[in-house]
Amino acid sequence: MSDREPILKPVAIADLRPTQMTVGIREVKEKRKRWRDESKEKGAEFLGKHMIPVVLGPKDRHYVIDHHHLARALHEEGVEEVLVTVVKNLRTLEPDSFWFVLDNQSWMHSYDDEGRLRPYKDLPKTVAGLIDDPFRSLAGELRRAGGYAKDTTPFSEFLWADFLRRRVKRKTVETHFEAALEQALELSKNEEASYLPGWCGPVLED
Repeated sequence: MSDREPILKPVAIADLRPTQMTVGIREVKEKRKRWRDESKEKGAEFLGKHMIPVVLGPKDRHYVIDHHHLARALHEEGVEEVLVTVVKNLRTLEPDSFWFVLDNQSWMHSYDDEGRLRPYKDLPKTVAGLIDDPFRSLAGELRRAGGYAKDTTPFSEFLWADFLRRRVKRKTVETHFEAALEQALELSKNEEASYLPGWCGPVLED
């Protein structure tokens, strides 16, 4: 099977298996709003343009490797099925080998909402089981505010989320999001963040 081979038959969202533990619920709400705005007239077209990339795993299960926020948003909006794009067929592998490959291909991110690495067996079984990481929402909003550039590095928003988690109080993010965003914008310019994907801070000349 070639990479990115589209499967045109729909797959039930309830059957999709996440490869990460968290999402930013604020991000999910934004995607829900966009779906409501577009679905009235262009619902089918929207779904056709936003196929979910998956890896086929043991027991022919579909493991989502991107667009977890969109899948969760569509699920919460009552959409039952989506089109998927199969990136790799690994269904003949034993579970331990399967997760080893996913980890080494940067196709999984088993960190919880406090930034702690967890075993793959702790991953949720459905997109409905994804838990909220407010720092993932903050990282997403920081990018939209120009704090850093969109980057192809896998899980780049989670790398920024982890950076912010160590410098901004969680309570501030949860109760005073705009203030947290102001802090994040300042932090994003700092040279401490220069290792992060999409960093746009000032480069100081020697």
